[in-house]
This record gives sequence, structure tokens and C-alpha cells, in this order.
Amino acid sequence: MARLDQRVIIVTGGSRGLGDAMGRLFAEEGAQVILCDIRDELGEAVAASITDAGGLALYRHLDVSRTDDWEVVVAEVERSFGKLDGLVNNAAVLGGGPILDHTLEAWERVIAVNQTGTFLGMKHCLPAFQRNGGGAIVSISSCAGIKPTPGAGPSYAATKAAVRLMTKSIAIDFAKQNIRANSVHPGRFQTDMSVEIGDAISDAVTEATPMGRAASPREVAYAALWLLSDEASFVTGAELCVDGGLTAV
Repeated sequence: MARLDQRVIIVTGGSRGLGDAMGRLFAEEGAQVILCDIRDELGEAVAASITDAGGLALYRHLDVSRTDDWEVVVAEVERSFGKLDGLVNNAAVLGGGPILDHTLEAWERVIAVNQTGTFLGMKHCLPAFQRNGGGAIVSISSCAGIKPTPGAGPSYAATKAAVRLMTKSIAIDFAKQNIRANSVHPGRFQTDMSVEIGDAISDAVTEATPMGRAASPREVAYAALWLLSDEASFVTGAELCVDGGLTAV
């Protein structure tokens, strides 16, 4: 049986990398996936590819830092499908570098996407979950939200730590409403964003990883799949590290 059969799930940052991998996997498992991003051409192509392969996927433009974008997307999803079952807060950006080189503009951009975007996603999707009688949130944080990565900069670590604790807060507040919220903390995995980090930092993270390699996006996507599925029905407020042992050392 498909593990997400009949579920309607929003995935932010869905045009590439981990968002692409999650969209494809969720569709394979029976979900109707709504991929959201600001890279419209890429997002439309991913949705079309999923549909061509027999899955159910739509793409919608969404700047996660904008309240009005969230209002439009959630309203359309409920109008079109009659419900919303899941949200994956995946959209994120890097930026800033070491604090002495870190501009206020760069700091505010990372906060807007990674932290405010996650906050707005939960704020606007939670009422839909309440109307549906339940739902599941998966927030993609990072090992950097638990154990900062040297050279990645303070804003990324700060926002990913915030995502971790925001998600726990939602888990506590909505546990009795059949709404679960958990976070996933990847180590190094190979995507377009990971290339932006640079070889020196990426190589250092890989060397520090006990398994000695980067993950594939699909390996991380499987963690999100499990947390969205009924197999994780008694799991909320958890943080799942998919990091090859990086946070264990």
C-alpha cells in the first residue's frame, strides 16, 4: 500500500535538490504533491516530470517570506482538494559567511526565508489541518541547527536552530489536535545548495562524518516520508538526524 495514499502535501523549495527528491518520492507513495518555489520554470518542469511518470503534482509560485503568497496557495489547495494533510518546510538559503564579513542585509535575507518562511508556513497551514481533523509538519532543519558547521556563518546556524525549536513548540501546542510536527536534520548531501557552500567546507564536513560520504537527496527524503506517514503516528516533537553519524561525534 502506498504510504501517503490520498494525502495532499505542500513542499516548499520544491523546484530542485531535496524538494525535487521529496516531491518525486511522495508522489510515488500516492500523495498529491503541491511543489512551491520562486523558481517557476524549474518548478513547473519538476511537476510535469512527476506527472509524466504517473504521479500527481502541481507547481505553484510561493515566496515563503510573504504572507499573501501563503494565503493564496493554502486557499487554492483547500478549494481544489478539499483538505491539506501535510507541510514540508524545505525552502532555505545560505549566505553571509563569517560574522565579520556578514552584512545586515544578508542576515535579514536568511532570517526571512529560513526562519520567517517556516513560521508563516506553519501559521497558515495549521488552520487547514484543524479543519481536516489532523495533519503533519516536517521542517527541514540541519545538523548546523544542532552542531554549527565552521565557516557556514551565524545566520544559517541561527535559523536552523530556530526551525528546530519552533517545530517542537508546535508539536506541544497541537499534539491533542492530531497534528504532528517533527524536524529533519541532514548532514552533508549533494544538491545545488551544497555546491554553494564551497569545496573546502563540504570536504571538511564529509571528513568529519563517520560514514565518510555525503547522502543522496533521496536518502534524506525517505526520513520526511516516514514522518509524514502513519508509521510515525506516535512521533511528534522529534528531531531526526540523517547525517551519517555527524552529530554523534
